[in-house]
Amino acid sequence: MIETGMPSDDRVVVRRAIVAALVVAAGAVGSAQEWTGWRGPERDGIVAASRTLEAWPEAFARAWQVEIGEGYSSPVVSGGRVFLHSREGDREVVTGFDLSTGARLWRRDYPALYVQNDIVPGGLPGPFATPVVDGGRVFTLGAAGILSSWDAASGALLWRNDYSESVQVTGLFCGTSASPLVDGGKLIVQVGSDAGGGRVLALDPATGDEVWVWRGVGPGYASPIVVEIEGHRQVVTLTESSVVGIDAANGALLWSMPFTDEWHENIMTPVWTGAHLVVSGPRQGTHAFAIRRENDGWRAAPGWSNARVTMYMSSPVLTAGTLYGHSSTRSGQFVALDAASGAVQWASEGREGDLASVLLAGDDLLLLNSDAELVVAEPNAEAFAVARQYEVADGATWSMPVPLPDGLLVRDATSLVRLVPAAHH
Repeated sequence: MIETGMPSDDRVVVRRAIVAALVVAAGAVGSAQEWTGWRGPERDGIVAASRTLEAWPEAFARAWQVEIGEGYSSPVVSGGRVFLHSREGDREVVTGFDLSTGARLWRRDYPALYVQNDIVPGGLPGPFATPVVDGGRVFTLGAAGILSSWDAASGALLWRNDYSESVQVTGLFCGTSASPLVDGGKLIVQVGSDAGGGRVLALDPATGDEVWVWRGVGPGYASPIVVEIEGHRQVVTLTESSVVGIDAANGALLWSMPFTDEWHENIMTPVWTGAHLVVSGPRQGTHAFAIRRENDGWRAAPGWSNARVTMYMSSPVLTAGTLYGHSSTRSGQFVALDAASGAVQWASEGREGDLASVLLAGDDLLLLNSDAELVVAEPNAEAFAVARQYEVADGATWSMPVPLPDGLLVRDATSLVRLVPAAHH
């Protein structure tokens, strides 16, 4: 027996304190690994320094790699698990993996007939929307409009709402693409089509029951956000032809601004700067709108515009008054815009891929283009300053990566890979 020189009651107190400290530490590690939805927990592409690498290595190693089905949905992480939505044949698949090992914990699939628009060469099978995790549940929204709630621990189906009849693939290339979100105890989803009109719905996450619905024109492909403007929480999203603000409490339309594209390709997730709402499109350029109360209602007014920068399939991040993003000009360019005026602060030379995922990870920009090239750059408003470059996958990377305290999760066309610094593997 080891003698501590401490009374037994005191030793019990110390042991309890140690256990409590370990529990807190484990919770902190788990919290650092949470990436619960599209563009992260705050839906803004910004990663706290505690959630990403302190220093970027010379090279990465693959801690694990698993084969997966088709799709463009990004992985999400919660509670030490990775959740992924994919397609195999005429079925959509939801899978839970162990974050540490890549071991499959559960797999569920269901029939999801999705007729692709034949104007797209080779087709785009989906799913496109990224799941969201909340309250021990994983919510997935498939390409055909099938919304499902799954138990995160077991994979059990909790409830399902089938909106597939409203998703008619006519002008829409990619079916349902808007990633769901949870805000204020409500699950927010956007479904519909150009032919049948669109809906933004607030649902009870526990049951799928409708809380409110806004009906309008068909959706774009952009994912909604929730922002607080002058003390009022609003669901802001893009339809096929407009930008709208919807009361988060009751679904009432607060304001609307035309934002049209001949191919209905409104894809970029809106960004609220605190002064302007910024949106962009492949043929419209980048625009900012001022949203404010006026008399008893709301008014959206044009702010600045920049016709030369077209953030087609990429959403920018905002830091220190600068928007960093990816424009489809010059076969893909990384750009920095002044958030107050829209003026270009710098642009890379070009040929940076068809699209890119843009994240701000601590003090670094992470720029992953569709050719599996990851650029780590400084968030520098004066010049494009590259610190590191990597090739992080074997195939095309159209999905957003997930930053982790010790590396990254990357999805390519056929696999999901966990990357760690090579020296630590």
